[in-house]
Amino acid sequence: MNAQSVVQIDASQLGSPKFRADYRLRYAYVTGAMYKAIASTDLVVAMGRAGMLGYFGTGGLSPADVEAAIVRIRGQLTGRQSFGMNLLCNLEVPALEEQTVDLYLRHEVSCIEAAAFTRVTPSLVRLRLKTLKRSPQGHPEPTARILAKVSRPEVASAFLQPPPQALVRQLLDSGRVTAAEAQLGSSMPMADDLCIEADSGGHTDQGVAYALVPAMIRLRDEAMRTYQYPHRIAVGAAGGIGTPQAAAAAFIMGADFILTGSINQCTVEAGTSPAVKDLLQQMNVQDTTYAPAGDMFELGARVQVLRRGLFFPARANKLYELYQRHNGLEEIDEKTSRQIQEKFFKRSFAEVWKETREYYLRADPARLADIERNPKKRMALIFKWYFVHTSRLALTGNEEHNTDYQVHCGPALGAFNQWVQGTALEEWRRRHVALIGESIMRGTAELLTAWYAGIGGNIAR
Repeated sequence: MNAQSVVQIDASQLGSPKFRADYRLRYAYVTGAMYKAIASTDLVVAMGRAGMLGYFGTGGLSPADVEAAIVRIRGQLTGRQSFGMNLLCNLEVPALEEQTVDLYLRHEVSCIEAAAFTRVTPSLVRLRLKTLKRSPQGHPEPTARILAKVSRPEVASAFLQPPPQALVRQLLDSGRVTAAEAQLGSSMPMADDLCIEADSGGHTDQGVAYALVPAMIRLRDEAMRTYQYPHRIAVGAAGGIGTPQAAAAAFIMGADFILTGSINQCTVEAGTSPAVKDLLQQMNVQDTTYAPAGDMFELGARVQVLRRGLFFPARANKLYELYQRHNGLEEIDEKTSRQIQEKFFKRSFAEVWKETREYYLRADPARLADIERNPKKRMALIFKWYFVHTSRLALTGNEEHNTDYQVHCGPALGAFNQWVQGTALEEWRRRHVALIGESIMRGTAELLTAWYAGIGGNIAR
């Protein structure tokens, strides 16, 4: 095999050319949203300026904070530089999801990451229908691209189908969409693109990328044949990507783009505390574990978190175990009750309930009476306070209670830390999110170039 026949791959060639064109990107590389603006405005702006795409983390923020973020990001980017905003499913408080959709429509946000959806919701359907127009060729096209993060085939299937007719009819009857908008939506999928999320930091179904990605690509191909959509739905890969080797595996499996998460939490631009970044910089691949998810505590949903040097995972699991075994705080033995108040909460149940009750009086007073009549629901909310509290401790870097930090993270960051040992990126204060993205993409291109050269050499022999 002569030197002229070696395939030379450039980082800007990786992934789908259509995906890069649709999002106006240099690289098929995306950073996902992380709640409470850990995926910050600075992070999103840095990605946009480097020709990549970042989604701002809206989870846990007020509509006013989200609107301010849109204005700030847009003010720092040019019209050709892309940015995205996160839309979280909120089955507990649907009004918040609806308000976020209103914001995105009013500000004409063109890239939206739909996350944590287990089913299609009315507000998501409204967003889909309100952001469609008819092209000069006569077929519908989106003015805002919806990228759905999914980890289960049945959820992917829902996003690969047109909007559910029952929800469309509901929106029509209420005057929230027009007949013309409904008609356009009948030949478009709920999502323009899918991101397949394998085991990852935060909420996770602990899926295996090597099984999920091929299965989801097959689902996409079947949907394209069935519905004959005018535009191809891109399928990307996320979860466990922290090195060029992992990125190369995703592209070889057929991913149109890759999305990273955990590795971006340990960067200069990430909106968490220096204390958390110091911990994350030291972690290895074995330093994570699973704990109950505070926002879906009663359902037993799990999140992947950092465990090295932290008490949070064990304490969170203990609280869920007590919730399963007891119908109210009164059933918990005195020794355990005292341990939770003195060691876990560092305040009494009464103080925690006072704070929680005041929140519900403001946010959802209609539910409060039912909660106060039900000892198990009251116990759940008191326990859930701990999850909110531990997130705040981590975000602010509270040194007095640093063993209680709740830090969502996957082993991809441990792999990244090993990859950058002995380089300029070993210290997090030199880790800039765009530089990480470019380094991974260029490293991936070099790996794949060598891989193809190796295949050619084997064939020649």
